[in-house]
Amino acid sequence: QLVESGGDSVEAGGSLRLSCVASESTYSRYCVGWFRQAPGKKREGVAHFSRDGTATYADPVKGRFTLSKDNANNIVYLQMSSLKPEDTAMYYCVADRCAAFCTGGYCLHWGQGTRVNVSS
Repeated sequence: QLVESGGDSVEAGGSLRLSCVASESTYSRYCVGWFRQAPGKKREGVAHFSRDGTATYADPVKGRFTLSKDNANNIVYLQMSSLKPEDTAMYYCVADRCAAFCTGGYCLHWGQGTRVNVSS
């Protein structure tokens, strides 16, 4: 129901765009966003859309990452710029109820993940 792509290895300061293709039912019923999990660390929320289309970002990525979406094709993008080594992680597209999005880090639906590696 959620399929990510776009992960790659880049140097610090570089950019990547991740894509998440959702099924029609998932895209229409839930809010979609991104989580990430770095090696040896807890997973953390990165960004997500609210029901009204507003994007919310975690503090570590504010000003560097941008969410966008293609409603016609059920795609959510995560544009990542000024990448840092600490952005290295597996990035997961997630979907959950808009009213209580991924409470406690638990989301209803998860993609398989796409790996981002940022070298210094």
